[in-house]
Amino acid sequence: MAEATAPQDSVDALALDESVTFTSELIRIDTTNRGGGDCRERPAAEYVAERLAATGLEPALLERTPGRTNVVARIPGTDPSAPALLVHGHLDVVPAEAADWTVHPFSGEVRDGDVWGRGAIDMKNMDAMVLAVVRYWARAGIRPRRDIVIAYTADEEASAADGAGFLADQHAALFDGCTEGISESGAFTFHAGPSMPLYPIGAGERGTGWLKLTAQGKAGHGSKVNRANAVTALAAAVTRIGEHEWPVRLTPTVRAALTALAALHGIHPDLDAPGFDVDELLGKIGPAAALVAPTVRNSSNPTMLGAGYKVNVIPGHATAYIDGRTVPGGDEEFHATMDRLTGPSVDWEFAHREVALQAPVDSPTYGKLRAAIERFDPDGHVVPYCMSGGTDAKQFSRLGITGYGFSPLKLPVGFDYQALFHGVDERVPVDALHFGVRVLDHYLRTA
Repeated sequence: MAEATAPQDSVDALALDESVTFTSELIRIDTTNRGGGDCRERPAAEYVAERLAATGLEPALLERTPGRTNVVARIPGTDPSAPALLVHGHLDVVPAEAADWTVHPFSGEVRDGDVWGRGAIDMKNMDAMVLAVVRYWARAGIRPRRDIVIAYTADEEASAADGAGFLADQHAALFDGCTEGISESGAFTFHAGPSMPLYPIGAGERGTGWLKLTAQGKAGHGSKVNRANAVTALAAAVTRIGEHEWPVRLTPTVRAALTALAALHGIHPDLDAPGFDVDELLGKIGPAAALVAPTVRNSSNPTMLGAGYKVNVIPGHATAYIDGRTVPGGDEEFHATMDRLTGPSVDWEFAHREVALQAPVDSPTYGKLRAAIERFDPDGHVVPYCMSGGTDAKQFSRLGITGYGFSPLKLPVGFDYQALFHGVDERVPVDALHFGVRVLDHYLRTA
């Protein structure tokens, strides 16, 4: 890419159009991840790689498993001494049942000002916006200050073993120099009330602890008394776990979020005061509480049960699965609590585990992310938040990369962004994509 003076504020019309076209066309490429390896991202990977290559970049297509394809490309910056920035997005999506949708979930239809389909929010919109920005830079001769590494990953909607985990473990050299990264689930408009548009930037994620519980008992006839019934033991443990009330654990990111959101409501709490009640505070900040409530404590939700093969046969073992999530620093408490709640008759192990993350909210990077949003929506209020779930930032953290959730979208009042994650009738406004392209272009050039 030839170096040239960048325009001040505006991408060209083609970049705006391409953000919509690419979102729609990526949605039409069915990359449903059903788990257990049942997914094929390669057609989408080839789609983005072809369009990156057209700009003069040399994207690498990388697979651990045939068909589970990742794409990585590096854009050289103008300052070789500056640390590199990772921009990553996943290509896979969760399943969608067409009969439940207003439009076919893999149509990519543009209707009533929205692009419809699975992945419109999570997260082919961000994939498309980044691609549109990179192609605009090639046309305009723009180079960023720091190296930008673009990664399109497989398998984020399952274990990430074929995606970001594989890249971090086997291709770390592609991310040399990257100290920070941006990806999904942040910088979207959250309307917390009249004239209170919030833009939460992800500065943390709870850890993932998916558990398998196993109860061993004595098999026997269903008509006889059995004091070693595995189903009974398992059911009791699952009930204890599901009903457990976890204590409050306020991490730095959550504290910063509570402080900022409370101030917007004219409240200035002392979070360290004796008797401080976080649930009472959440009740005073209205809809904004939804950004914080899931992340003030650990959680453990029973999700799957399995036992037996015939109604009159007591099985010798029973299993259950728990979706556990931990706040940063909450692992020890989580382990001890699971040991206690499962009891002596039920064993537990991790079926899948990932670390909790935190990113500083007083860093220059966070400041530039905030400034990019405020530049294009001066009425918006930027606040930090911790994500209740996880992203590929967990895998890239193994390489020392600090992750922020930053997929900018300016959304209208009444548009429930969070409900559309993995939901029916997933869609994204065309105007929101245009806003996101402008914000990403400005941030990535000045980062």
